Amino acid sequence: MTPEPTPAADLEGPGAEPPPPACVMCFNASDPSGAGGLAGDIATIAAMGAHALPIVTAIVMRDTADIFDQHEIDADAVAEQARTILEDVTIAGWKVGFLGSADNVSAVAEVLSDYSDIPLVSYLPNLSWLEDDLQQPYLDAFRELILPATEVLVGSHKTLQDFLLPEWDSERPPSARELAVAAGEHGTRYVLVTGVMLTGKGPEQYIDNVLASPQGAIAGEKFERFDTSFIGAGDTLAAALASLLAAGGELQAAVGEALSFLDQSLDAGFRPGMGHIVPDRFFWALPGPEDGEEGSEGGALEPEPEDPGSKGASRRVH
Repeated sequence: MTPEPTPAADLEGPGAEPPPPACVMCFNASDPSGAGGLAGDIATIAAMGAHALPIVTAIVMRDTADIFDQHEIDADAVAEQARTILEDVTIAGWKVGFLGSADNVSAVAEVLSDYSDIPLVSYLPNLSWLEDDLQQPYLDAFRELILPATEVLVGSHKTLQDFLLPEWDSERPPSARELAVAAGEHGTRYVLVTGVMLTGKGPEQYIDNVLASPQGAIAGEKFERFDTSFIGAGDTLAAALASLLAAGGELQAAVGEALSFLDQSLDAGFRPGMGHIVPDRFFWALPGPEDGEEGSEGGALEPEPEDPGSKGASRRVH
């Protein structure tokens, strides 16, 4: 969403400055591929007409195919980055991504607690690449400290199932509502679950992307699955939603617009290296294909978490 410019007549005077765009503070890792992390957040938030306030929580060593390692930023430095800019700038939204360590989760949660009236969108990526002695304390801290402050938790169906319902033993996968109930027990109001597998008639396979509360599913978008792999999709979706909520959007409409934005970003995606496809968040600035030419191959949400790399994706069913 690109906010409408403020008419000159609405300004306080001929020399008055126009109001700033909605400011979104994002806590995330530095991703040198530019696909996700802070680079993805900044591009997405800018494309949505908002302004990003990026707080570095870790430095991820990765290329466009895989994650190899990460170096966390000291927790005090994370908190100082945030509090320094918060003393100067009024923010309208939060977006949380990968925070690097359990200590950083605690530091971020302390900052968030001072601004509990500002909507928080939290994205939980697949952290299977993280060593077990770091992964479990991180997830425990995230569950205890970030979920209570979260308005919308975004993640793939598999990642959220493993995180929220690790002892699930039914042959059927949990529904979006059941994941929302589990998240709600920790204080989260809504979940946006991506990659819910559906079986269509014939050979086609579909995935669903569902916004749910503990009371039930609220909205969803269905996509046709096909074999293409992306990185950065989850960060893009969460950052787009955070921007729309920061601009005052209603939740259900904001989710629909964020999914549409992601769909078009992936449809215009490009492969800068030898790995996966990167979303193009500025698809709307590109010239359209000439009459008679084929558009770029693209899609929407991947059914599995994108880090260290999804093995499939999906094309939106229009």
